[in-house]
Amino acid sequence: MNLFATEYGYFTESGDEYVILRPDTPTPWVNVISNGDYGIVISQTGGGYSWRTHASMNRLTRWEQDLVRDRWGKYLYIRDLSTGEFWSPTWHPCPGKLEAYQVRHGWGYSIFEGEHEQVRSELTVFVPIGDPCEVWLLRLRNNGSAVRRLQVFSYLEWLLGTAPDWHREFRRLFIETRYDDTQGVMLATSVMWDIPGKGNTHWNSDWEYVAFHSATAKPVGFDGDKRAFLGKYRDLDAPRAVVEGKSFGTQGRWGDGIGSLQVALEAPPGEWVEVAFVLGAADDQAHALALADKYRLLPTVHDALTQVRQFWKELVSGLVVQTPDDAVNVLANGWLAYQAVSCRLWGRTAYYQTGGAYGYRDQLQDSLVWLLLGQPQRTLEQIRLHAAHQYQDGTVLHWWHPIAEQGLPSYYSDDLLWLPFVTLHYLHETGDFRCLQEEIPFFDGGSASLLEHCLRAFDKALSRRSERGLPLILQADWNDALNAVGIGGKGESVWMAHFLHYLLTRWAELPVLDDRTAARFRSEAQSLREAVNAHCWDGRWYWRASTDSGKRIGSSQNVQGRIFLNAQTWSVIADTAPPERAEQALQSVREHLYKPYGALLLAPAYSIPDAEIGYLTRYAPGARENGGVYSHAACWAVLAERKLHGVQAAYRLWRSFCPPLRGMEPERYAAEPYVMPGNVDGPDSPYEGKGGWTWYTGSAAWYLRALVEGVLGIESTLEGLRVRAQLPEEWHSYRLQRRFRGAVYEITVRRAQPGEQAGCTVDGQRWQAETVPPFEPGTTHRVHIVVGE
Repeated sequence: MNLFATEYGYFTESGDEYVILRPDTPTPWVNVISNGDYGIVISQTGGGYSWRTHASMNRLTRWEQDLVRDRWGKYLYIRDLSTGEFWSPTWHPCPGKLEAYQVRHGWGYSIFEGEHEQVRSELTVFVPIGDPCEVWLLRLRNNGSAVRRLQVFSYLEWLLGTAPDWHREFRRLFIETRYDDTQGVMLATSVMWDIPGKGNTHWNSDWEYVAFHSATAKPVGFDGDKRAFLGKYRDLDAPRAVVEGKSFGTQGRWGDGIGSLQVALEAPPGEWVEVAFVLGAADDQAHALALADKYRLLPTVHDALTQVRQFWKELVSGLVVQTPDDAVNVLANGWLAYQAVSCRLWGRTAYYQTGGAYGYRDQLQDSLVWLLLGQPQRTLEQIRLHAAHQYQDGTVLHWWHPIAEQGLPSYYSDDLLWLPFVTLHYLHETGDFRCLQEEIPFFDGGSASLLEHCLRAFDKALSRRSERGLPLILQADWNDALNAVGIGGKGESVWMAHFLHYLLTRWAELPVLDDRTAARFRSEAQSLREAVNAHCWDGRWYWRASTDSGKRIGSSQNVQGRIFLNAQTWSVIADTAPPERAEQALQSVREHLYKPYGALLLAPAYSIPDAEIGYLTRYAPGARENGGVYSHAACWAVLAERKLHGVQAAYRLWRSFCPPLRGMEPERYAAEPYVMPGNVDGPDSPYEGKGGWTWYTGSAAWYLRALVEGVLGIESTLEGLRVRAQLPEEWHSYRLQRRFRGAVYEITVRRAQPGEQAGCTVDGQRWQAETVPPFEPGTTHRVHIVVGE
């Protein structure tokens, strides 16, 4: 049974693949595949790019961000030697030639299927586990009655450095291509890498890798120059080498560097033939040749693909969720975790936003997904990495570039607090207080314990307050687009007050703090709570921020931007608002911000730029932070609804911006239905309800957490696994399996049968408490909860 089927595609019954039925999806529908070091992005037409470690600083292949044409990629051509007819196994670069075209995006791979002139093609693209390369496995089946002699040409354009390739005529002069005839491998290097911190001046350092391109079949031809392969004034749909059926053997320093291999295949009637191409970035030439040799054998290629499938299935199986809602099931059992890990944590890039840097607050939050997957040690690794990018005074880098190890010192008020936030959740998940004593270096020298790193973040945040006792917003807070509000050092952030209050009160409960520090945290939290309620209540909601001049943002006094979401939801999450104000704040959110497709970040949208606020007001009205649904923040609204109004309100809101459901209107929604979008256009946009900025968004991990905690009601605490058992009206039961402190918990929540008594059993024994205690690692335990009507 196909799930959520439209004219463009569907989920398979198992939920682990999304099948695209036609190439002309409303926007590019892509897959982001990474093994933690090497990665690719590939679209349903075959467009995309490759990188190692950093998608902008260390890009292998050229790509231009054109989501309308989507014509930049790495391609294969198939040519019939007898007729001269040629085509491609992906839609581009030879569109319109394939019949029965479909694409299957899966976890760690994408498969392109089609047929042309009785030749069936199946191209599987994947990134092996543990090696800095990608594999294109091409299978061809001759459905005719005569032997088919086929030529296959590969094509890609070398970049070998920083992207975008803004001055090709300059960059190409540093690239050298060389074909190793003995090994049958195309090698590519560059003697210029314009990366910060390399060389004694700019444009004066080598690219420190060796790119390679190889095949399982010994090539019969090759090209390293674009002009020779394409021909003068030709395009990729009919390159000269393919049209004429011959490569020209070009290589060296003086052309426009590409990689192209030509192989010959013979397909008997009714049989499959296979060839695999490999592309990668090795540490040096010996490593490049070793990798090419490793993947020269087809059985090795198939084994690597099997390992990829097994790796991802095992990774996402750390959390298993079964509910009556298929939309919940397909996202919770793989797609959200895959998006958070493969794209956000490992790839850090996509189609709408090409990146590669680590965001201090970004990847810290994303790493919370590992807690849900039963791999908390990976969250701790992320905590250590980010702690090492903190300065001694408690401030941090807003973002930094791996490889270069350079970044932007943060003047954003919230960045530094995400370290204690994620550390807090790690402690609740593991009870591992020993980690707080680990010695971790500061970015500017010296070192201290992880606990001291967190405390310095608190100290710095508490020192940056206004005369009214509210946190200064500085360059911005979580909402980067409020980048002019407090640039003069006087603007205030109400959301930061809620956030800081949340952290102070939760950290004060930890047994690792001495009495004096815990008392101070409680006192500071009380002061914040009093300041917020004395100065920031606007009558029906909390205003969002004040500018350096004292102007309020998110106030009923404003014509545009009258109400902001985060200032209301976090007043509930953080317990800053008294009960009656919490209720009124969420009621105002429901009245002004909730739409059938999610919770708007603010309303109404700004239509006139405001230099006192920042670039948020310069976005098109209804787009992104300017009056659209910002999925990250909408997830927090789910948690606030659960806390105040219970499961039905949380579930209804969670479903309102659920991609498989929104994707049932594909022309309107436009975005991929199998991953989270960063945003959805709001009512001030002519494209209301359109999703955008998919994949590279912090909402994937948060949407999964909003489901597990906000809908299913399961969260980790110091005492154990807390289960707040409630069921949406539409559900009769749900099942969840997850790891907690090394043990496996199999939790079933179901509705009571007529005459049945509500209650909980743990391993068959009655259990009265809401929190199930930790058990011995390696054991499995069954929690069965019956809820009344």
